[in-house]
Amino acid sequence: MEVVASSRQLIESATVASLTSDKVLSVLRPGLTGLGFSIEGSKKTADKIRRPVLFGESGRERVAYEVDGYHDELGIVLEVEAGRGARGNAIYRDLIRSSLIVDARFLALGAMLSYRHLSGGKEMAVASYADARNALDAIYASGRLVLPFEGVLLFGY
Repeated sequence: MEVVASSRQLIESATVASLTSDKVLSVLRPGLTGLGFSIEGSKKTADKIRRPVLFGESGRERVAYEVDGYHDELGIVLEVEAGRGARGNAIYRDLIRSSLIVDARFLALGAMLSYRHLSGGKEMAVASYADARNALDAIYASGRLVLPFEGVLLFGY
């Protein structure tokens, strides 16, 4: 949380325009790598963080997912969502996919406080963080869907 808080001026979605998850990750990367996280460096295959999900014959990785970051020692999956998180249900995808990653004990999920976009010529704002918080609250309150994490940290930016 300290890394996010110290970067607030550069990643505050309510005041900084044209944020993408890649831009946010680039700001957070130095602080997070200092804490032991591996962070996606770019969209190039060599710079992505792959985590195994399912193994096949001879113990070879059969299914793996790419994540924004991972802390090997603590088992923390990091996902940072921008506009797609607001409009494309990426939060749900992150919850399910992260739940399947081998050795994932925790999920740290970042969502924009405010995602602004044009719709029919009018500027619209979506409260991505609030929507994600409501989804997580509903999942945990209902008890019908049990996530395998020891904890989920949702942070807004």
